[in-house]
Amino acid sequence: MLRMPETGRSRDELFEQLEGFRSRDVPWRDGKTFAYVFHATEEASAVAERAYQMFLWENALDPTVFPSLLEIETQIVSMAAAHLSGDDEVCGNFTSGGTESVLLAVKTARDYARSRNPDLGRGQVVLPVTAHPCFHKACSYFDLEAVVTPVDPSTMRADVDAMRAAITDRTVLLVGSAPSYAHGVVDPIPEIGQLALEHDVLMHVDGCIGGFLLPFFNEIAREKGTEPVAFDFSVPGVTSISMDFHKYAFAAKGASVVLYRNPELRRHQIFSYSGWPGYSIVNPTVQSSKSGGPLAACWAVLRFLGHDGYLEIVRALADATARIRSGIDAIDGLRVLGDPKMTLIATAADGCDVFALCDEMKKRGWTMHPQMRLDTPAGRLEPSFHLTVTPINIPHVDAYLEDLAASVAAARAAGPPAASPLMAAVSSVDFERLTDAQIGQLLEMAGLSGGSLPGDEMADVNRVLDALPPAVTDRVLRLYYNQLSRYRERA
Repeated sequence: MLRMPETGRSRDELFEQLEGFRSRDVPWRDGKTFAYVFHATEEASAVAERAYQMFLWENALDPTVFPSLLEIETQIVSMAAAHLSGDDEVCGNFTSGGTESVLLAVKTARDYARSRNPDLGRGQVVLPVTAHPCFHKACSYFDLEAVVTPVDPSTMRADVDAMRAAITDRTVLLVGSAPSYAHGVVDPIPEIGQLALEHDVLMHVDGCIGGFLLPFFNEIAREKGTEPVAFDFSVPGVTSISMDFHKYAFAAKGASVVLYRNPELRRHQIFSYSGWPGYSIVNPTVQSSKSGGPLAACWAVLRFLGHDGYLEIVRALADATARIRSGIDAIDGLRVLGDPKMTLIATAADGCDVFALCDEMKKRGWTMHPQMRLDTPAGRLEPSFHLTVTPINIPHVDAYLEDLAASVAAARAAGPPAASPLMAAVSSVDFERLTDAQIGQLLEMAGLSGGSLPGDEMADVNRVLDALPPAVTDRVLRLYYNQLSRYRERA
């Protein structure tokens, strides 16, 4: 049990200890991390940090007390609507991130459907298997049924016919991704939008990771005479879009927006309550009290970089991503999955273990996401490694490709993974009767007992997760994280 110190500590001591806390963090500034951090330039970051500090203590709970934050939010929402081809009717709110934006869109769809059909019962959300898990989180929170449909195993794009077959009189929302996180491909948004119109249901585009970037890629495509990607409010049937600013707009976390085609839809997002003796509560978002810092930082970065500044960055990102794709194609045994439309790439490995490959790259200082296989009615989605290319990676493309080729050779030379005690234990488990105690034993065998963090060599653990049914993996992760988040003295 950790208690507050009896007496305060000096500033120097505190900041020294804080520096110590991040000694094991990934050194993302070295440009060898393909995930989590989106950093444009030192100048843009400095602008965000100063703006954040200016409004750190202001509270966006009550716009009558801090009208400055209302003005900043309305300007951000207006810029977002224009960026996504919205008209003057498009409206929305600033949120803490993509998950909150999606939660609000799903809640809005549920309540909108209920307003039209009070006897609706438990509503359904139809979404491709590649949709972000935050949609399942939203369904869990709001007592909706997630109806999962397959994707084409070759393109990784949503199967519109399967979505059509899944629609019932309880469907409240259709979902498409632009792009999907795992593979970086854009679902057939116009076709899903048309499906929504035919069945008179709402349709949400998850543009959390790519919504801000795709309009710039479309601008470049038009310059080259190639086909732009249709995904925004210019597409009939699209009724809401989520888009993060703390990703490719390079704002400080957390910064996102959820937009609706008109105020009639958005009003179902808003919560209010006056039946208590305190002040009347009206919350347009999940959060009530919230710092003005992320709002101010987002507004400042958008204004600082501007359209031309972002377009220059995107040109460099497009070039770097094309070089990475070409480099991957040139390495024997590697295959880019689907047809990524921007800066997210998933790659499968033939002739070597993809999880061993990720470990080999980790030894060389690179952080990549391993992605597990997934069996679907339409076929198996292969295990792969994922890259999210950001500006900080651009100077290191050649070094990355060189190390990737060396890592593939090393993983291939190592041969098929040897049978481990952990895999043997998993293969003998009856998943239908798996107990928490048995999961604890598996975690101990993996070196993850007692709330310890994993080491650099994760191939064996990832192979186990790849072999487990998703429902069992979820149980393992919940039990592990329940241990991880408890305080312990650490060496």
